[in-house]
Amino acid sequence: MGGGTLPAAETQQVLNRLLEHVHRLGLLPLLTPVLLGCSQAGQVVGAGMPDLPLPQNFQLHFNHRDSGRYRNPLDGDWRHGDNLEEQLIRQINAANEEVLMAIQELTLPQIANALIRAKHRGVRVQVVLENNYSSPWSEQHPSDLSAHSRRRQQRLQRLADSNRDGRLTAEERLAGDAIALLKRAGIPMIDDSEDGSQGSGLMHHKFVVVDRSVVITGSANFTSSGMHGDAGASRSRGNVNHLLSIRSSELARLFQAEFERMWGDGPGGEQNSQFGRSKDNRKLETIRVNGIPVKVLFTPHSKKSPGHGLIVIREQLAAAKWSIDMALFVFSDQSLTNILAAQMAADVDIRLLADPSFASRSFSEVLDLLGMEMPDHFCKLEADNRPLKTPLRTVGTPKLARGDKLHHKFAVIDDKTVITGSFNWSPSAAHTNDETLLIIDSPKLAAHFTREMNRMWRSAELGITPQIKRKLDRQRAKCGSGMERG
Repeated sequence: MGGGTLPAAETQQVLNRLLEHVHRLGLLPLLTPVLLGCSQAGQVVGAGMPDLPLPQNFQLHFNHRDSGRYRNPLDGDWRHGDNLEEQLIRQINAANEEVLMAIQELTLPQIANALIRAKHRGVRVQVVLENNYSSPWSEQHPSDLSAHSRRRQQRLQRLADSNRDGRLTAEERLAGDAIALLKRAGIPMIDDSEDGSQGSGLMHHKFVVVDRSVVITGSANFTSSGMHGDAGASRSRGNVNHLLSIRSSELARLFQAEFERMWGDGPGGEQNSQFGRSKDNRKLETIRVNGIPVKVLFTPHSKKSPGHGLIVIREQLAAAKWSIDMALFVFSDQSLTNILAAQMAADVDIRLLADPSFASRSFSEVLDLLGMEMPDHFCKLEADNRPLKTPLRTVGTPKLARGDKLHHKFAVIDDKTVITGSFNWSPSAAHTNDETLLIIDSPKLAAHFTREMNRMWRSAELGITPQIKRKLDRQRAKCGSGMERG
């Protein structure tokens, strides 16, 4: 039979694969009805993406997504995204027995008030914080603070100024200080110095366990900057984050056990809390939520541990057959770049979006993927650094308002596997900090993270951005030819 016409079934298979590919690239709304075939209803050019289903017992929210809207509590204006604070408060309000919260930073008073209301209902409430953020800001004197902490205090003061008159009353200070509210209400709290140390690397967890049946986790700290934006910055929309809620008593049991290791006997006891490397090396554990495999790893681990977090991520990247998408706040591990280089050689499609403020740091692996090296402040290059000889073209940074950060820590592999949690892709996350790393095998869930990736990708700057080039030029001008390996 002459000609090049395919049978109808094979033609439809080709079209379906093409649609999957352009969906990953975020181009589906631009397709004309011609591509959809004569037997299918056409799609209006430029129409938004349809709602995507989620697996049973999963909820997922993104604070910058295009298809959601809410009133920003900073100014009352409507904005795109999901209200992460509202979603979290809703879960706390539904608690009947227990709320366990492990969060690096909590500054939103309405979340504190939800915890206080839960306590008044007879719910057991316990909170673990990072020691740098466990003191009421309203009780701190500026002269005792670092420059970073003073700027943080000033932002919180602006948020607490409810009538915007530039002066804080005692009532406004208390009402705007989440930690002070919890202390006044007698909510039991500890930080990572409860073990008698000066604190672990970072108590970087971001999770809540409600009634031993629901786990809420993700990339967001419970702050205005982490969810809504910065006070006094009208264009700010907050760091780009997500929250994932999973209803599973088995998963909740794992998170509760991690919480109890840190909690010990609570505040002021025998200092038997365990943080950082004082905890036993935990193994990757797998449970199923309605048949969906969910793997959980709590860090840190020793560098010699055969199952530390970076090894777990390496194995996932190495298993990719056709695609890897990554949206990362921090990416600073050479071994992961080596895996990506091998996957490039195997023709796996790779996309990486990184936070603009991190991408140009001297130890950023974003630079390696772009085939570049940048000297640090001492004019030294990283030891054992291996920039790619053939740069990866699909590396970029999203366009964000000044002060906002891409704070995600997720990847999607082969359109079916999601890596997420509080775990930044760095040696510190693997070997020093208290972190959560989740790996979830679900095409339905992966489609939501891919849609978020596509949203950011549409306006991203790819390759060596002007910001990276300016910094590189400054460092090279400063260091000249005197650069050496660190």
